[in-house]
Amino acid sequence: MKAAIVVFPGINRERDMAIALEASVGRKPRMVWHKETDLDGLDLVVIPGGFSYGDYLRCGAMASQSPVMGAIRAHAARGGHILGVCNGFQILTEAGLLPGALLRNANLRFLSMDCHLRVERADTVFTAQYQAGGVFRSPMAHGDGNFFADAPTLDRLEGENRVAFRYATAGGAVTQEANRNGSARNIAGIYSENLRVLGLMPHPEDLVDPLMGGTDGKPLFDGLVAGLTDTRAA
Repeated sequence: MKAAIVVFPGINRERDMAIALEASVGRKPRMVWHKETDLDGLDLVVIPGGFSYGDYLRCGAMASQSPVMGAIRAHAARGGHILGVCNGFQILTEAGLLPGALLRNANLRFLSMDCHLRVERADTVFTAQYQAGGVFRSPMAHGDGNFFADAPTLDRLEGENRVAFRYATAGGAVTQEANRNGSARNIAGIYSENLRVLGLMPHPEDLVDPLMGGTDGKPLFDGLVAGLTDTRAA
């Protein structure tokens, strides 16, 4: 699998993402500066977390206008896979590659803690090594992670089975208490229509080695490698 990580000014999670990808792929991913526009030959493009352009204007709004975004749209149009985590999710919504928006957390405070995510489906390359209905732990670190969309959009996401993850308890219950940032319907991550673009707020790349405190996030990256290397499946 050939993967690249896009680096914007202010992004600060690219090294974490590189560690996670290298652990599964076996080689370092390519780092793509935001002014580059050549993404040919890639299987996966990753937009990591951080604070692109200092989160000025709106989180991800300025990054969505960077030169590389045209190439990312083209990558998506030809069926390429894209993973956006935290600020990457915000950028994908601002760029129109995923619906909805990420608003200020409901309590208006930055959240830095572990959360639990319930896997809503396990038939995509992102979740193939999890079980549907299963729960895994993931760190979160954001001030604008409150997923919002209007009711018709939320209904469409639900009806098309495009909700990837929901905030839940360790036992898998989807509760208000587990939904720390106030996201609509406890949504922590969503897919594009073709299931090849995934955006989520928590950071699975920060739990891929026992030295990090656990390996709950590693199945996501192992699944990508297995799917995109062996079968090129959606």
